[in-house]
Amino acid sequence: MNENTISPRAATWREELRKSMPARERTSIARVAMPELTPDDRVRSLTDEVNAGLNCEQAVMEAKRCLDCPDPQCVTGCPVSINIPGFIKNIERGEFGQALQVLRETSALPAVCGRVCPQEKQCESKCIYNRMNKPAVAIGYLERFAADNAESTQIAQPDSNGIKIAVAGSGPAGLSFAGSMAAKGYDVTVFEALHEIGGVLKYGIPEFRLPNSVVEREIESLRALGVTFETNTVVGKTLSYDDLHNLGFKGLFVASGAGLPRFMDIPGENLINVLSANEYLTRINLMHAGTPGYATPVYRGKTVAIIGGGNTAMDSCRTARRMGAERVIVVYRRSEAEMPARAEEVKHAREEGVEFMTLHNPIEYIGDENGRVRAMRLQRMELGAPDADGRRSPVAVAGAIEEIATDQVIVSVGVSPNPLIPEAIDGLEVTRRGTIAADADTLKTSLPDVYAGGDIVRGGATVILAMGDGRKAAESMHKHLLNS
Repeated sequence: MNENTISPRAATWREELRKSMPARERTSIARVAMPELTPDDRVRSLTDEVNAGLNCEQAVMEAKRCLDCPDPQCVTGCPVSINIPGFIKNIERGEFGQALQVLRETSALPAVCGRVCPQEKQCESKCIYNRMNKPAVAIGYLERFAADNAESTQIAQPDSNGIKIAVAGSGPAGLSFAGSMAAKGYDVTVFEALHEIGGVLKYGIPEFRLPNSVVEREIESLRALGVTFETNTVVGKTLSYDDLHNLGFKGLFVASGAGLPRFMDIPGENLINVLSANEYLTRINLMHAGTPGYATPVYRGKTVAIIGGGNTAMDSCRTARRMGAERVIVVYRRSEAEMPARAEEVKHAREEGVEFMTLHNPIEYIGDENGRVRAMRLQRMELGAPDADGRRSPVAVAGAIEEIATDQVIVSVGVSPNPLIPEAIDGLEVTRRGTIAADADTLKTSLPDVYAGGDIVRGGATVILAMGDGRKAAESMHKHLLNS
C-alpha cells in the first residue's frame, strides 16, 4: 500500500487527520494500559474476564497514536491482512461501527482476536513505533474495543449461489473459512463433533481470558451470514466423505484441529491425577466441572504441577488456582526467555500466585499406595547449543535431581493432529507427523475438492494463524469452483 494506491477518500481522511494533530503530538501520547481485575478478585472466579477492556476515551486517545503510515507494515504482520490503519482511524473519529465493518472485511472473529492473538509478535511487532524505541500502538486492545463497542448492525446475507460447502470442525480455522465462503454466497454447513460450537475457543481457552458469550456473539454473526451449524456430527464417522457427496456438497474444508495430547513417556505418567492439559481444560471449560449444578468430575489438587511453558500451560496453571489449588508450579525445561507463552499470560499467572521452576524437567512421577501421584522427580537443566529452531537446547546437569511433592500433574507439552479424518478418507495424503498434507499457497490437499487448514495441517499454532488458513483456503476453493 502507498500514497498512489489508496482511494481518494482515504487520502482525504489522511490529510485531515494530519492537520488535526501533527505527528510529534501523536508520538508523545503514552500507550494506554489495559484495565484489569485485581489478582485477589481473579482467582475467585473461573468466568470473570481479567482484562476489562478500554473505555471510549482511552480507545480514542490510543487511536490518535497511529501515524497512518503510507506503507503500514502492521498489516504485513497480520495473518488475515486486516486493514489496521483503516479501523483504527475510524475509532479516532468515533465511528466505531465503521471500524468494526473494516475489521469484518477480513476477520470473522475480531472480538476473539482482540483478546487471544499474540499481537506483540505479529502486527504490533511491525509498528513503526518500535523503530523509535517507543511502545507499539495497542492494536489488539483497539480491535477488541471496536468489536465490543460498535452498535449492533444488521448483517446483509448475500444472495446464495446454490453451491453447498462442508466444514469439518468449528474452531478458528473452520469459522474463518465458513465466514469467508458465506460472504461469497456459498451455502456453508459447519459440522462439529462436540455438543457446542467453537472448538478450541470453547474447550481450550478459559472464560477468564475469552468469555463464551464473546464466542457466541461471533458465531451469531456467522449465522446472520447464512452459515448453518450441526453439532454432534463427526465427519469420517457420523458422515463419511461419500455421504457428503451424496448430500450435494461440492467442497470440504477440514479444520478438525490437533486435539490428541502428547505425553513425555516417563515413569509414572499412568498414575491417577496425572492428566493432559486438554482433558483438564475441557472438563472445566466445556463440561463445567467445578460449577454448581454440573456433575462432571475433576480432581481439585492442592499442590498442582503444570508441565510446559506455552499458552495452554498458562491457561492450566491459572485455572488450577481458580479451582482452589494452594500451590501451583509451572515446570519448564528452558529459561523464561525461551517460554513460548505470551508475556501477558506469564505476568498474569505470576500475579495470581503461580510459581515458576524454569530449567527443570520431570523425569518420573511417584505414586502412593493407592496409585495416586504424590511427588515428581525433576532434573535440573542448563541451556546448551541452539536447536533447529534457533532456541538453545536444554541439557541435563549431571546429578542435579530433586523431588517435589505434588498431588496433581497437568501435562502441557504439545498436541498431535486428530487422526480420525485422515484415516477415514481414502486418498487423503498425510505427513510423517500425521498432519494432512496441504499445498502451502492454496491449502488444497491430495483430493481435488478437499482443503485443510489450522492445527490439522500445522500441528499446533495460534488462533490467528488458523484463521489465516481458513481465509486463504476459502479464496483458493472459490477460485477452483469458479474454474470448474
